[in-house]
Amino acid sequence: MDATNLLQLLVYGVVLGSILSLGAIGVSLLFGILRFSNFAHGDIMTFGAYCAYAMVTGLHWPVWASLPVGMAGAAAVSVAADQLVYRRLRRTQPVILLISSFGMALIVRSVATLIWGPQDHSYVKGIQMPMRFGDIVVRPDHLVILGGCVALVVAVHLFLSRTRMGKAMRALSDNMDLARVSGIDAERVIVWTWALGGALAGAAGVFLALDSRLTPMMGWSALLPIFAAAILGGFGKPYGAILGGMVIGIASEMSTAVLDPAYKPAVAFAVMIVMLIVKPTGLLGARR
Repeated sequence: MDATNLLQLLVYGVVLGSILSLGAIGVSLLFGILRFSNFAHGDIMTFGAYCAYAMVTGLHWPVWASLPVGMAGAAAVSVAADQLVYRRLRRTQPVILLISSFGMALIVRSVATLIWGPQDHSYVKGIQMPMRFGDIVVRPDHLVILGGCVALVVAVHLFLSRTRMGKAMRALSDNMDLARVSGIDAERVIVWTWALGGALAGAAGVFLALDSRLTPMMGWSALLPIFAAAILGGFGKPYGAILGGMVIGIASEMSTAVLDPAYKPAVAFAVMIVMLIVKPTGLLGARR
């Protein structure tokens, strides 16, 4: 394979890595504060993508205008799941909370399938004319995805570093007991964390559907690469999740130069296993 094809795969890898980074940030935020791996995260991505699809088809909104609706829908589902289910199980054994997240994933996926059907959907109809930069071909959708992901990552950084709620999230992540003693309303921060994680999941779902197609199993299929990205960057480290997402995305796409594209999830799994063996704390050294 020549250099042009490799560079083309690199472009695809950066696009995929940007999507995985958004999903992995949400996973890392939740784990950093609650020490909880939410396996319903992928199906919440799918639900957010369907909420945006409803605006695209029902009101004929453009995808960029439907994005906030998808984020709001996914955030609402995340907060509802916490308040109705997870909140009651926080003091139980971790395995019970973990199993409940699988049940929640099935519920969210089934509701989406009942409302929108099991068939595939697409945000954009027809053939898009690609843009050429030399020998590299870039779809207009890819520019929308990259621009949206960069804007959201910057917004999350500013939220965590500049706002009072963002600083409270970081304090709870460092030491929840000390944060409570300092006067921080832990339950309020937890609700905000679920909302933020869900909103980022919804955005990742919209961008993933825009890059490929919208299906009920889309988020579940993306769950392994997202968790691999979170583990690679350091579980509980949002900034590490960005780095991990880019590495997993680029590695998955570049692997198609020698492997069948069907093996891309296996590549993500292999990278995750190697990282767990070589450096279990992740690239940015998550806390034990």
